[in-house]
Amino acid sequence: MAEDLRSRFTAALKEAMLAKDTARTSTLRMITAKLKDVDIAARPSGVDKVPDEQILAMLRGMAKSRRESVELYRQGNRPELAEKEEAEIAVIESFLPQQMDEAAMRAAVAAAVAETGATSVKEMGKVMAALKAKHAAALDMAKAGPLVKAALGS
Repeated sequence: MAEDLRSRFTAALKEAMLAKDTARTSTLRMITAKLKDVDIAARPSGVDKVPDEQILAMLRGMAKSRRESVELYRQGNRPELAEKEEAEIAVIESFLPQQMDEAAMRAAVAAAVAETGATSVKEMGKVMAALKAKHAAALDMAKAGPLVKAALGS
């Protein structure tokens, strides 16, 4: 990554404000506020500004909670609120690296199983750690878990 996420947020916020895109501006302000909270929470451990990996995890968490909200709004017959959340998800995900597709995920799981030499579900932790080390940004660990379990269970 040539430029860090913080500078991308700032640039995107300026762009959105100049374009008078209120929805995008509001979402970007929410992201920067959340990032400030994360930075403040990390201060006691001696960290002034959290690294990009932690920012990506924060963004994934924000997107996940909005997906859950969309579900609830759809169930509650509130499509306008669901659409607002989906618009926020789109802005948040524009800062996340491209996620692996199913085939790439299966290949990564197979490679990690082979690399660690894991043979049973008891060694799932080793495989997950190898996956996280190599593909943390592009791999949804929640989706990888069942694939690892299936690969080791056979």
